[in-house]
Amino acid sequence: MNKKKIILFVACLAVLLALQIKFLLPWMYDIAASDLFLVDSKDNADPMPISNDMTALAFTHCNSHINSQFDSTETTAAFASQPTNAWSIGNYEYIINATVEIATKDTPSTAYQYVCRIQYENGDDLSGASNIENWSVEGLSGIPDL
Repeated sequence: MNKKKIILFVACLAVLLALQIKFLLPWMYDIAASDLFLVDSKDNADPMPISNDMTALAFTHCNSHINSQFDSTETTAAFASQPTNAWSIGNYEYIINATVEIATKDTPSTAYQYVCRIQYENGDDLSGASNIENWSVEGLSGIPDL
């Protein structure tokens, strides 16, 4: 390669890096520090497992969702009476960790530890919290074939 091309390439790379450091990164930090991503809610996140009415409803709705995924003539699911752990991650979104025993006609009962991420969609209006239509399951793991 020609020496001039290498020098031009290095100079352009240095200019690009300087532009990113001096202009792009400060602008991105300003956006991240702004209220653009702020969600104002009465439900605050808690790093410790909690147990309250909303986590109990979230647990019930996760179990209903899991149960609806099975063919009721082929598979039975027996859920624990309460979750192993439940966390509020803020803005009425919850992580539920619990146990379910699943049995089919051909296989014996097998216990699975599952994690369900579920969100109440009506915000601070808790009047419809018992209605499963107001909840959405964002993720589910730990149960095969779901």
